[in-house]
Amino acid sequence: MKHVVGISLGSSTRNHVVTLELLGEHYKIERIGTDGNMKKMVELIRELDGKVDAFGLGGMDLYIYAVDRRYEFRDARRISRAAQKTPIVDGSGLKNTLERRSIEQLGEQTDLFKETKKVLLMSAMDRLGMALAFEKAGCTMTYGDLLYVLGLPFPLSSLKSLAMIARVLAPLVGQLPFTMIYPTGDKQAVNKPRYTRYFEENDIIAGDFHFIHRYMPEELSGKVIVTNTVTVDDVEFLRKRKLKTLITTTPEMEGRSFGTNVMEALLVCMANGKQELTEDQYNYLLEKLDLKPRIVELS
Repeated sequence: MKHVVGISLGSSTRNHVVTLELLGEHYKIERIGTDGNMKKMVELIRELDGKVDAFGLGGMDLYIYAVDRRYEFRDARRISRAAQKTPIVDGSGLKNTLERRSIEQLGEQTDLFKETKKVLLMSAMDRLGMALAFEKAGCTMTYGDLLYVLGLPFPLSSLKSLAMIARVLAPLVGQLPFTMIYPTGDKQAVNKPRYTRYFEENDIIAGDFHFIHRYMPEELSGKVIVTNTVTVDDVEFLRKRKLKTLITTTPEMEGRSFGTNVMEALLVCMANGKQELTEDQYNYLLEKLDLKPRIVELS
């Protein structure tokens, strides 16, 4: 049995383990949270290095995207270097393949984009593939990179404007402590509404669930959320906030969906342990697995 482990900077209360069979092979898929402790992440990776088949780096990204180029996060690179034998990925490969495909599938197989939708994407620098797919679907976009990553009161409405700003800011942001720009550990359970008018003005709220959870208002009646990692408790949280529909780009596995980092590690494992696959290789495996967006009606 092959073993995939996601080591996350996030809360240990979200830990989960599943075993399943895919394309004739058995896999154990595990997520381990370290409650914001980067030292513990490094220790766990070193302890399991060479003993498991692939790592997912969770709760943080290796890269930040300035639309047409990418920059490393210093903290994430330092942690990833603890893996000397086992390949480690952060999910960016799937954000640019699976998530883009998921939005395209929603357009082809549902009525979600039958009328022009207004979309708040929490961070396009984190999910460029999703941003491109929403724009291709004809959506009117609000990008929250400055609003929710840096706390600046400036919404962006195009990837062109984001690219110009990102080329200046991304190299600087990549050097900041990751805990300054993303909710980690116990912070992931705390809801602190910020710039709520942009949640209320848009039909679809999309992007990283922890960003959405941390900054969303008390009620979002009738809204659709397109996100990734959610637990059973997260689904109930969204139902109480009167959301209409939850869509996850990663499938449900025994009660929850895993993050893109874990799913990407699974694909790397399926491809016999290469460090990073090409876009064509990811798409080939996604076709074979026939993954579809998970849709849950909440109201």
